[in-house]
Amino acid sequence: MVNYYEILKVSPKASNAEIKSAYRRLARKLHPDKNDGSEEKALEFAKVAKAYAILGDPKQRADYDRQILRAEYKISSNGETVFSSENEYARRWRRMAYERRYNEIIDRMIADERRESVALQKIIFPMVGLFVSTFAVAVFKPAVFTKSPIIGKIILFSLFVVGVIHLFSRLKAAFDRYTYDENIHDSIFEMTEPEQKPYSRFTGIAFVVVGVFLSLGIGLLIGNYLDLVIGATIPSIYSQTFRLEFIFYPPIVVLCVDLMHSVASKFE
Repeated sequence: MVNYYEILKVSPKASNAEIKSAYRRLARKLHPDKNDGSEEKALEFAKVAKAYAILGDPKQRADYDRQILRAEYKISSNGETVFSSENEYARRWRRMAYERRYNEIIDRMIADERRESVALQKIIFPMVGLFVSTFAVAVFKPAVFTKSPIIGKIILFSLFVVGVIHLFSRLKAAFDRYTYDENIHDSIFEMTEPEQKPYSRFTGIAFVVVGVFLSLGIGLLIGNYLDLVIGATIPSIYSQTFRLEFIFYPPIVVLCVDLMHSVASKFE
């Protein structure tokens, strides 16, 4: 049975990041374009690419690990263990070793799924916060910044700057993880990454832009319709006109939502 871990020169316990790093290092070294079209290097490159295609996918890697485990401990198709030794204690020890290794595979799958879930939450929560806060600002038109004392304005502006930086960092992480660049690169190093990403960079940017403008437009329509009601409810901070300061609030809300989500995650 082909040992893909040996091909990538990594441990069977290597993390996804270590496997990806090992693949990139070998791909750069063995790429045919960098080795004058060497057939030998091309074959090695193909093996490395195949190994990463299996080990780089959590589900395929788990299936592959189970195959290795069955081969190593000689597990037959009906699930019974076949040992060369008939010693009762040897059989028991090997069964325990098999179960321990199998549990390690399951634990790693669960950890991979949890990391993927956390990564997804880190973009879902900011996006929901951005769209909902943009909608709410358009409806209620709060003039908190204008009507705050100087210290309040300093705090709000500081939170806005931190919020913008935080929002862009979340968007960048999301684009890097879930979108691919449609531009064609000449560098062979840009061609050695076989992982498939679900959306193009243009689709990701369009989703964010359209989502913000749609939230803003719907909010303004509802806000104008409820203008008198809202003005009577919060007269001290309500603005009848659209102000530039309104851009301050969505990044601050995103920052607060993400902070609350991070705190809540600590208690899970």
